[in-house]
Amino acid sequence: MSSESSIFEAIKNAVNDGQVLWKKHALERMMERGISRALVKQAIVNGVIIETYPNDNPIPSMLIAYNQQEALHVVLAYEAENQYCPLLQLIVQI
Repeated sequence: MSSESSIFEAIKNAVNDGQVLWKKHALERMMERGISRALVKQAIVNGVIIETYPNDNPIPSMLIAYNQQEALHVVLAYEAENQYCPLLQLIVQI
């Protein structure tokens, strides 16, 4: 298993365990767009990595795509030391 896929599995586990840090910016975008936390969690657990940002500070991040009725893109990071997933940004594309 590649490092990227093992990190993604750890992210999915963190989401399933409720270890998501909902950043203010992401929550504001979700409220503006009528997107629930449940949908974002579903997108992370069932989506695919389309881009990684290994040099992001303070934590490397990645872009997850989830395509159902409309495309939902989620930018997130994984804090391995504390095993939580800060949700950094939410991008919705129709």
